[in-house]
Amino acid sequence: MKGEEDPASMILQALRFRPRGLTITDIARQTRIKRNTAAKYLEMLRISGKVECREIGTAKVFSLAQRIPLSSFLRFTRDLIVVLDSHGRISQVNDRFLEECGVSKGDVTGRTISEVSLPILSTPGALDLISGSGEEQISGEIHYVDQDHDADYRMEVIPTVFDDGSNGSTIVLHDISHEKQNYRNMEFLARTAMELVDMPMESSIYQYIADRVTELIPGAGVTVNAIDVEEGRYSIRAVADRNFHDTLHRILGHDPVGLELPMMDIFSGSHKHVALQVVKTGSAEFLLEDEKGPGSMSFYDICFQRIPEELCDEIMREQNIGKANIFLLYWKDEFFGAVAIFLGHDEHIENIHAVESFIRQSSIAISQRMTAARLRRSEEWFREVVNISPHPISLIDRSGHYLFVNQAFTGMFGYTLEDIPAGKDWFRLAYPDDEYRQVVIDTWKTDLANSKVWDFRPRRFRVSCKNGEEREVLFTPVTLSNGAQFVTYVDVSKGGHGIHH
Repeated sequence: MKGEEDPASMILQALRFRPRGLTITDIARQTRIKRNTAAKYLEMLRISGKVECREIGTAKVFSLAQRIPLSSFLRFTRDLIVVLDSHGRISQVNDRFLEECGVSKGDVTGRTISEVSLPILSTPGALDLISGSGEEQISGEIHYVDQDHDADYRMEVIPTVFDDGSNGSTIVLHDISHEKQNYRNMEFLARTAMELVDMPMESSIYQYIADRVTELIPGAGVTVNAIDVEEGRYSIRAVADRNFHDTLHRILGHDPVGLELPMMDIFSGSHKHVALQVVKTGSAEFLLEDEKGPGSMSFYDICFQRIPEELCDEIMREQNIGKANIFLLYWKDEFFGAVAIFLGHDEHIENIHAVESFIRQSSIAISQRMTAARLRRSEEWFREVVNISPHPISLIDRSGHYLFVNQAFTGMFGYTLEDIPAGKDWFRLAYPDDEYRQVVIDTWKTDLANSKVWDFRPRRFRVSCKNGEEREVLFTPVTLSNGAQFVTYVDVSKGGHGIHH
């Protein structure tokens, strides 16, 4: 050996410039240490954690251990760290763990986890991971709930070799609550999006919104208020949760659902600034206080003074209400109402982005329902107008199916929509003669092929009515912009009146 230099130091020096490592034979050759001596010191260095060994084929390759001083790791990491010795006793613990669990270092050092009943680590899932660890690193997820916590952690148990060569383990708890909450929010939004699409028209979308908001914010009181533009009123359409609804019902003496405020009052009086602030930003938070200041107002005003002040005070006391978060229901500059979420003074909405996203998709769903309702009303009005017309009328879609025949049509021909669901049924019944029927069909197809939208195509044909009579009828079909056919009929038979009641 070179003088009296320590073999361990010589080995570490040789490995320092060989990041890929060296075999025992290579180390013995470079340091001029006997192979058996090199093997003995390498094993000592491995046990002390200063070198690492990996097997490549039949050879063992040694390299310097990539180590971070444990004290630095404990001090600067944001994770919760507990270090156990070979007997399972707590030897070190970082400040983050002490703060999170509300314990002192003196309370836990030198004791086992089962002896001190630590938060998070004393749960069955965590204890199973610790007891199941051996020489391999293992990990798992822990969900921990108590009076002060509702959190998710990724827990790792890492085999550890200390400077004195003894074995132990390091427990690392990484808070993944935010990641898990994001995943739950995505699941929630995906589920509610499908439920909103599939919701029957007769179901209350407002109650659905209120119930889902309380699912996101358990314990909150929620009202969903809706604007009815046609009737010019603003009213409470849904309330959740059940306790909040029952409290309002008992104090008010009636169901809060249906409580109205004339729409014109929303932007007037002492609550004018409330409406303007919410409309300007789409949402707002108000502290509910009697003495108004920036960002505050009274519960009496937020209810648009429709509930007596003494009852407002009673509701606030019983429900511990201290603030209100208001979110507008609107889409493409069309306003439908608002969602009010009532919380305690010290409470806040944890996953506000999920709430905002749900309110937005609910607004879109309301818009679609209103569009469908307007379309349905338009169709009903059209049918009413056409049905009272003294002229026979039919409406046929672009595929040849009859969508509608009015009363005058049935009065002239005797056929109902059930008799002629499709064009082929009409041709078969109205033109029983095969040869004449083909003439009518060919004429219809030729006229249709040579016409444009809104072109009138008058033609006269003989028609066999349901009672067996024949009529000479002037047909005037016209193609609508959606490809449907709007057809009027005039009886031009000798003695025909043209109009049938």
